[in-house]
Amino acid sequence: MKREELERIDREYREKPPEELLAWAASAFKGRAVFASSLGLEDQVLTRMLADIDPAFPMFTLDTGRLFQETYDVLSTTREQLGVRLEILFPKREEVEAMVNEHGPNLFYESVEKRKLCCGVRKVAPLTRRLKGLSAWITGLRREQSVTRTDLKHVEWDEVNGLVKINPLADWHIDEVWAYIKKKSVPYNRLHAKGFPSIGCAPCTRAVKEGQDIRAGRWWWENPEYRECGLHER
Repeated sequence: MKREELERIDREYREKPPEELLAWAASAFKGRAVFASSLGLEDQVLTRMLADIDPAFPMFTLDTGRLFQETYDVLSTTREQLGVRLEILFPKREEVEAMVNEHGPNLFYESVEKRKLCCGVRKVAPLTRRLKGLSAWITGLRREQSVTRTDLKHVEWDEVNGLVKINPLADWHIDEVWAYIKKKSVPYNRLHAKGFPSIGCAPCTRAVKEGQDIRAGRWWWENPEYRECGLHER
């Protein structure tokens, strides 16, 4: 699909409900697209929407081996309550063992480079393997989430992975996300009610104070411009 066509589609669906963009994606890329869920609020919204459109639509989440128990709980509840099959991907055992044996279990606190190495092994590598051979992937990214996402489009070309990237909630605000969650009784991580607006691996996530940026609790020891794990670098 040419860039000009992606720009046209982005403009077309910019003012339409995310359900319409999801329905288009499910049809246009049938059998060649996947939804990547972090099990965060936005992704829970999209899981519910996709369950209504096509409960058999391919969905997956990444288990890094360092997640909160509450994250596993919402994973189980989501599969049961929404009737979807969320595929669970793991990093390669030998790669994790080599990294931890060389750098220790808490390497991510030592430098940005080592933190990105850990994210690369536990997140990026499994994602790359899963996206190989596909034409499109769907994410729950929003512009409001981070300074690194302010130019996010609804439909764009993912240069890193070489496929179309679809972000149906790109212009949603957090109030809209919560409103949908409550209206549709969508299951969500209990940590969101304890000051965790953004949830990743347990050692790299902490609660934030009122008024702080929603991703302030992610890799809080780093500068904001570095706070991406590599899954969404464009």
